[in-house]
Amino acid sequence: MPDITQIVFIIMTICTLGGAIGVVTSRRLFHSALYLILSLFGVTGYYVLLSAGFLAVVQLMIYIGAVAVLILFAIMFSRQVMAAGQTQRNSQWWVSLIIAAVLLVVLVFTVNTVAWPASDATPTGNTVEQLGLTLLGSYLIPFEVIGVLLTVALIGAVILAREKTQEEAES
Repeated sequence: MPDITQIVFIIMTICTLGGAIGVVTSRRLFHSALYLILSLFGVTGYYVLLSAGFLAVVQLMIYIGAVAVLILFAIMFSRQVMAAGQTQRNSQWWVSLIIAAVLLVVLVFTVNTVAWPASDATPTGNTVEQLGLTLLGSYLIPFEVIGVLLTVALIGAVILAREKTQEEAES
């Protein structure tokens, strides 16, 4: 009889994999973005199962609450991305299928051949404090660069999405 942790793990796996499959098979871009949110929610459940509450909240707030909503707004701001009957797939879809199959074989081989260390030892100290010290210590510069990059991308999206005035259209 499976316990509650295994049941929740199975549900989160269905959410994650179902959302991922929906992202790549959906014919509408907006629906793909919604499936992405479902997949990210499944990953949030994995963090909860791993007792990584801080990372679960970060996943929920940043990826689902900010990035996915930003993607949805970008899709809604782009008026007519594709014609109604046009498909998102091209004639080289089989190349991605072959690459995905090769990556799956490599992943399964790696998981089965590596001797993974199994330890029940809990980390010493406060993990949230360690994460904060790492982000503001050795990873401070990359963290700030990503913040500036996201800010520039947001400003660019706003400039591209705004309506042109009559004077700007004439010049």
